[in-house]
Amino acid sequence: MKKQLIDRFTKYISFDTKADPTSETYPSTHGQLVFGDFLVEELKQIGLQEVCKDEHGYVTALLPANCDEKAPTIGFLAHMDTAPDMPGIEKPVIIENYDGKDIVLDKESNTVLSVEDFPELLDYVGQTLLTTDGKTLLGADDKAGIAEIVTAMEYLVKHPEIKHGPIKVGFTLDEEIGKGVIHFDVASFGADFAYTMDGGGIGELEFENFNAAGAKVFFQGRNVHPGYAKNKMVNAQLLAMEFNALLPEFERPQYTQDYEGFYLLISMKGEVEEAELQYIIRDHDQTLFENKKQYLLDVMKFMNKKYGEGRVRVEIKDQYFNMRKMVEPVYHIVERAEKAMVDAGVKPIVKPIRGGTDGANLSFKGLPCPNIFAGGHNFHGKYEFIPVESMVKAVEVIVNIVKI
Repeated sequence: MKKQLIDRFTKYISFDTKADPTSETYPSTHGQLVFGDFLVEELKQIGLQEVCKDEHGYVTALLPANCDEKAPTIGFLAHMDTAPDMPGIEKPVIIENYDGKDIVLDKESNTVLSVEDFPELLDYVGQTLLTTDGKTLLGADDKAGIAEIVTAMEYLVKHPEIKHGPIKVGFTLDEEIGKGVIHFDVASFGADFAYTMDGGGIGELEFENFNAAGAKVFFQGRNVHPGYAKNKMVNAQLLAMEFNALLPEFERPQYTQDYEGFYLLISMKGEVEEAELQYIIRDHDQTLFENKKQYLLDVMKFMNKKYGEGRVRVEIKDQYFNMRKMVEPVYHIVERAEKAMVDAGVKPIVKPIRGGTDGANLSFKGLPCPNIFAGGHNFHGKYEFIPVESMVKAVEVIVNIVKI
């Protein structure tokens, strides 16, 4: 199965499916549709039924039940796009029988996947690692998840002695830019519950995530000749700097962990006349989340009182919410995943997602959807890697979840 997963994953990452947050189309890039067409043909080839790519580009399929016993319809989902942070590699670097030492990804730039910086590497000594070339991301987020789902479905088709109920497969788009399931038809998908294969290292199981919002802060200055600026000039860039300085310093990502939320300044631009800051706001606790959003508005009011009405304007837009309250009433689906991991010899690590998945929005659309490990580490950058053995275990977990 290792070779099968490596070959499948290698084929998948050869498709350029990088999402584009500036695009006004859906999906944001044509490459996702091209990859979807490939997956449609592959799903048909391995024997799935009702294979479809809908008008938005979502790919879905059915593996019918092979038993008479009544069983729930279980879904498995992963996303086709990759992060916009940097381009993806066309072919992974394969390191067999990893020796526990630093891995030089790119000699020219001295990019090193070091044990000191990434001590989790030592958990995979003796295993086969797939890495980047030090100039790209790998794309394990989430093409590893797709490879695991397809491989598990192929295994079930070839092993009809494993009895299971109906299984639905879904591959989504633009997850990395927060638009993964905005058009996804939960009713048509028809699953009673589902799992996203979009987590990190082996054993991760998550059913709670951040509440999330994005904020844009606009600053209106007044530009006059600097030689005659006394009591006249208002520098929008300095207003922006002051605004950011008024946010709690220790509520930044680099100082937070576990259930602690944060503000992250993700972009800034400006001149004397106008400036703009963009933030993302995250917190697991709904009350603290609302307080964080309100604090931005309070800072805006304070600065407008100080410098004049209209100098600062804040726009906040909610992005997704904590799926915990939607999953807890059907907690048996988390317990099912835990048992599937134990049966596969994997220790479940149940913890909150310090981020979000398609599963969060799907849960609020009526499809409870915890998140299971895909096996990768250091997503979205050149230090990304994935142990193939973790991918094998993910396939085993999928099979165990659907077993009757």
